[in-house]
Amino acid sequence: MNTPFFSGTGSPRLHQRRQLATTAALLVMLLGTACGDGSSGDPAPAALDSVSLSIADVNRVLAQGVAEAQARQVKATFAVTDRVGNVLAVYQMAGAGSTVDVVSGLGVNGGLDGVLNTIPATLAAISKALTGAYLSSSGNAFSTRTASQIIQKNFNPQEASQPSGPLYGVQFSQLPCSDLVRRFSDGSIGPKHSPLGLSGDPGGLPLYKNGVVVGGVGVVADGVYGIDLDITDVDNDTDELIAVAASSSYSAPQDIRGNRITADGRSFRYVDSEAIRTSPAAASVATLVPGEFKAVTGYSTAAARAGIAMGTPGSGIRPDSGALSAVSAWVLTDAADNNRYPPIDSISPATALNGMTQQEVTQLLLSALDVANHARAQIRRPLGSAAQVTVTVVDTSGTVLGLGKTPDAPLFGVDVALQKARTASFFSSASAGAALQALPPAAYINGPASPLAAYVTDARNFFSDALLLTGNTAFSARALGNIHRPTFPDGIAGTPHGPFSKSAGQWSPFNVGLQLDLVYNQLLQSVVAADFSEGCTGIASLKNGIQIFPGAVPIYRGTQLIGAIGVSGDGVDQDDMVALLGLGRASRILAGSSVNPIGNAPAAMRADTLSPQGIRLRYAQCPQSPFNGSSAQNVCAGL
Repeated sequence: MNTPFFSGTGSPRLHQRRQLATTAALLVMLLGTACGDGSSGDPAPAALDSVSLSIADVNRVLAQGVAEAQARQVKATFAVTDRVGNVLAVYQMAGAGSTVDVVSGLGVNGGLDGVLNTIPATLAAISKALTGAYLSSSGNAFSTRTASQIIQKNFNPQEASQPSGPLYGVQFSQLPCSDLVRRFSDGSIGPKHSPLGLSGDPGGLPLYKNGVVVGGVGVVADGVYGIDLDITDVDNDTDELIAVAASSSYSAPQDIRGNRITADGRSFRYVDSEAIRTSPAAASVATLVPGEFKAVTGYSTAAARAGIAMGTPGSGIRPDSGALSAVSAWVLTDAADNNRYPPIDSISPATALNGMTQQEVTQLLLSALDVANHARAQIRRPLGSAAQVTVTVVDTSGTVLGLGKTPDAPLFGVDVALQKARTASFFSSASAGAALQALPPAAYINGPASPLAAYVTDARNFFSDALLLTGNTAFSARALGNIHRPTFPDGIAGTPHGPFSKSAGQWSPFNVGLQLDLVYNQLLQSVVAADFSEGCTGIASLKNGIQIFPGAVPIYRGTQLIGAIGVSGDGVDQDDMVALLGLGRASRILAGSSVNPIGNAPAAMRADTLSPQGIRLRYAQCPQSPFNGSSAQNVCAGL
């Protein structure tokens, strides 16, 4: 039997001992060097809340980038952000292009692909900078080139018979319409929204000080917002090379860059070239022209400003002082430093009799975060680090019942964990099909409208089940992802597309299908009309959109759906394990105080009982040898 690491509400002394042990382990992970595993010997990172970008830092980044652009005789647009997403400066050199063309290179014209002369270059640069900041941490540094590699239809791109990228679909997160992300009017409180979601266009890099990610820089000079279709060559990408120069002296430690990290035996790409033409140290901030700083509605003023360190008052993210401190969790806060999402009772009218209690939500978060604290990370250095994730619990209305994160979890996972939880709950509900059928079509500006109701029809035909999406099946995020790919089975060329995806000839990372179409109309409004209204989809329980890669399972009481748990921040198998196993362990702990405890979906209801086209769906997948300091295997068996 798998004994829980965290045994429940227990005694204060037990909590204190466990908190001290967890904190000590965290400090080893954050402060220790990667001895014995091929480390380059990068200095140990500083405390997460001890460093931030000053105005002088921001101006230096910009001056270094401008000097490189001038040496290349191009005009560029720059954006610099802090770690929690505040845009610290947008700088557009005189004569730089005002817009970008969204072009994947796949010959697709639909969704956002093929949208020309519409997207401001300033918004593209901000999206790139935020991507570098949000995907990175003290244990991993990912760039927009890394993002490009992990969102395409094969991993690696163009590798035959390989499934899609591990973070397929993550590009449509952090959206301006999300109810979780904060807005310019909220002051320095983060995490902030990204104009176009996360970017896969090379030219966005994280910025570091003393081994801690403090922000990101994004560059647009070539006028194209695209992806890297061929990772087997070495590109001399103008945007990326300018970003390399801009980030000089703030560049990521060598040992945690994406090219030092593997997934499924494949290493990630970080940058293709660092062959810059200038000496960044010689760049002078005196060359910056005050009139070239740009005010961007909803993002920045026409001047540089200082960033804020995550974990400090006003950043919107800090260590928890409540129940989740037992597992060293951090939480989101408002301007008054109050926890935005403390554990609460379910308030969903649909689950008034069978919703979750505050005690259940608290235990679920404790159990899941405790699993994460012991799990061996997939995408972090040094080897043997603990996984870093965000965990979110929702009820069937999509209301957040509680949220907690491990301290150094990449910030993209905060919004994504909520997307995943809401996705699992919504598609497992009795009203999913009808709600989708009632939506207006996605009104593409570069092609015919895309009706949302058609996805329901296609799915029911695909499964030969007229009652699909009426609450009879428990869908995990992984199972939904199985049928939201341009080939089914995933990665096998020449097979039909999943019913929630565009077909192989129409698909691109900018035209994925249901996920984008659900948010398309409101996303476009934010771009062309600076409309930052909360609510991305027109469905109340999906306010920040859906997510289509693994890491969420629905929560049941008996056979009744009562919500879901979503996890994001590490490898997708680790995310799955934290959700599935965390829920299973919480259920066992709560069984002593409840005659009908919360738990995973009954096996007979799960999506892995379905075999559309003769191919069985997957529900969840847990990694082998998942825990540091343990030889335990098959830890999710029987759940």
